[in-house]
Amino acid sequence: MRSVLVVDGANVVGARPDGWWKDRAGAARRLHEQLLVADVPYDAVVLVLEGQAKGGVRPGKDAHVTTVHAAKDGDATIVTQAQQAAERGHRVVVVTADRALDARVHGVGATTLSPTWLLSYL
Repeated sequence: MRSVLVVDGANVVGARPDGWWKDRAGAARRLHEQLLVADVPYDAVVLVLEGQAKGGVRPGKDAHVTTVHAAKDGDATIVTQAQQAAERGHRVVVVTADRALDARVHGVGATTLSPTWLLSYL
């Protein structure tokens, strides 16, 4: 069974008070670059970006990381990505600290881990 890690980009970036709010696109780019070289125990990583952060990384696939731009609501896009992966029979884990999003992704068959967990790999 393939394993997929879906990353709530805004939530992970927001977990570090490193000035990300001054340059959301730059923060998204740094997160993407870190995910490319991180040794996470997943076969694939889906990075979901929204708002100004989308300017930092083009949508599409780079190695094992696929970047998805949310059309409007990042949470809805995360749920859709998790649901699609689960429907393909993959084990899906979403990285977020958002409690409402946590409940929604559990409803489509995914589990969650905290941004702190992911940051320990970056």
